[in-house]
Amino acid sequence: MKGLGWGIASLLLVSAAQLLMKWGMTHMPIFSLDQFVFSLVINNLLPFFIVCCGIAGYALSMACWFFALRQMPLNRAYSLLSLSYALVYLGAVCLPWFNENVHWLKSFGALFILFGVWLIHSKPGVHAEK
Repeated sequence: MKGLGWGIASLLLVSAAQLLMKWGMTHMPIFSLDQFVFSLVINNLLPFFIVCCGIAGYALSMACWFFALRQMPLNRAYSLLSLSYALVYLGAVCLPWFNENVHWLKSFGALFILFGVWLIHSKPGVHAEK
């Protein structure tokens, strides 16, 4: 299917961006915008860099999303983005530095998302004849 690669690239980038933002923000000290000074960035260079990478991932994801929308029907393209909920949950429970616990109800919800996307993509769309 045309555009599927762009949709998958957008999905992977947005999922990675969410995980990067989570890690970076949990390692940043609490501050307000009026206290934002250069020394705060220098003293927390790695978390700040990771947050910036997450923001860049969102931007690249959006660019891929634009290309996916040009080539795919909206109902199929948009369902791919819902996979990010399942991927982020899986990443959060599998990657040790997030310390997230597996919960059967959340896992069941992720499986429902996967099943729904499979239903949407399992059969080709029927186009009404004019």
